[in-house]
Amino acid sequence: MTAPHFKVADGPTDPDVDLHVPAQRQQSWRAQAPIVAVVALGGGIGAAARYGAAQLWPVTAGGFPWTTLWVNVAGCAVISVFMVIISDVWAAHRLVRPFFGTGVLGGFTTFSTYAVDIQNLVDDGHPRTGLAYLGATVLAALTAVWLAAAATRRVLAWRQR
Repeated sequence: MTAPHFKVADGPTDPDVDLHVPAQRQQSWRAQAPIVAVVALGGGIGAAARYGAAQLWPVTAGGFPWTTLWVNVAGCAVISVFMVIISDVWAAHRLVRPFFGTGVLGGFTTFSTYAVDIQNLVDDGHPRTGLAYLGATVLAALTAVWLAAAATRRVLAWRQR
């Protein structure tokens, strides 16, 4: 058996940057370093908040994972409000969106725990609960996005009158 062979792309993914040129490689890192730093900082904050929620509202083994469901729904609603505000109202600093949207809310919401919760429910003999959780999370999260965006736009329109 031979090891798989992975082909590295010959050209850069950004046509405006040639990473073979040392000056452009260094310039690219300098531009990306602050973004990486704020995403990491925000991610730590969001993950700590999610951990805090799990400690405040623990779920029993085999029980419905309400905490993860509500964390994901709340995170979806908040990111919806945030995106409406920074898209329609506020010209935010270039690091606000990666810090709060990708970092804090990306660290707060969790697809991996959601998937593990479903797997655990199925493995523990609760496939219907796992399926209900799978559907309820998707439905509730999409509903939260839609309702939060609509409500935010209405509030903003009302305030501008």
